[in-house]
Amino acid sequence: MISMSADVILIGCVSQKGQEPKPAKDLYNSPLFTRRRGYAEGTDRPWFILSALHGLVAPDTILEPYDRTLMDMPRAARIAWGERVVEQLEAKLGSLQGMVFELHAGEDYARSLEAFLRSRGASVARPVRGLTIGRQLQWYDRVLAGRS
Repeated sequence: MISMSADVILIGCVSQKGQEPKPAKDLYNSPLFTRRRGYAEGTDRPWFILSALHGLVAPDTILEPYDRTLMDMPRAARIAWGERVVEQLEAKLGSLQGMVFELHAGEDYARSLEAFLRSRGASVARPVRGLTIGRQLQWYDRVLAGRS
């Protein structure tokens, strides 16, 4: 299911990164991230990266490589991360009321963020929810092939 009505695409970071500072969209280099990025860029909608360290990151923001995941954070830190990301979204976009966010990220990211988005009156679509990484890659490949 592709949410054609999404206003903003949010994609999760991955642990596989380059070794030198780069724009965030180029720093993360796993096959999954590459496909998430291709999907987001092809929607012609604003998109951001969800970073365990930095919160919300614009694709062209230069980042140093880092090693942090939400899985390693205590529950309270994950909750604080989710609040921070929503505040960053509000600072960039204004009121989130009525907006639709399409979320392409792992469960830790989704769980930490989804309730905060909904509490601001936003809706959340998760087209690859519950799919293994292999199935997610297939989903992105199908969608990207359909755009050619």
